[in-house]
Amino acid sequence: MTTPEGSSDRLVPIPGDVIRQPFPGADDLERSVALLRQVASGEGPQRLLRLYTPAPTLALTRRESLMPGYDIAVAAAERLGFTPAIRPTGGRAAAYDETCLVFDLVEREESHADPTALFAQAGRTIVDALRGLGVDARLGEVAGEYCPGEYSINARDAVKLVGTSQRGVGGARLLSGMLAFGPVDRFVAVLTDANAALGLEWDPRTFGSMLTEAPAVSREDVEEALAAALIV
Repeated sequence: MTTPEGSSDRLVPIPGDVIRQPFPGADDLERSVALLRQVASGEGPQRLLRLYTPAPTLALTRRESLMPGYDIAVAAAERLGFTPAIRPTGGRAAAYDETCLVFDLVEREESHADPTALFAQAGRTIVDALRGLGVDARLGEVAGEYCPGEYSINARDAVKLVGTSQRGVGGARLLSGMLAFGPVDRFVAVLTDANAALGLEWDPRTFGSMLTEAPAVSREDVEEALAAALIV
């Protein structure tokens, strides 16, 4: 399996200003794990936020890689122009491309910390940030959404806007999320084929985008709102 290439990063550490660090040709998901380990080791800041533009990727989970139909899902992703990759966090398959914003929130934590607390805190914070931009954002799962989760961020209780997933190691935790800004047809197509191959149900009508929910809000507006809200 190949890895996605062509992303660009910016890191927002605590304390400090925005730092732009491009990693041309780097594997986005491996970079996420590297930052998690860096923070856990004590070499990095207590908390950092990574914002990046991803290459077209179908990010599958380790659990899905063991399911019957996984090879068919991978073939469908490649046929539709997405690089299949195994992501380090949990959940279910997520699709994104260069029209999306992906974020990684990495923070140091005590051993055996409750991951639910980070889901809830980050979810409420993201909802407030999007509401500040005029989005009818709400916390909670929409029936039939891709990668379903109690702490998804939805719009109007109708479409999923942001899904979050986690991974923890000794001393640190990573929370990742994605927000689409463009048309969703491409994502709907690959998720429909991949989930069908894996025997998983979902409702394509629940895939939301800022293009529909708040077309006047720019990607830069969202980046700045997330940075201000999550890095406190």
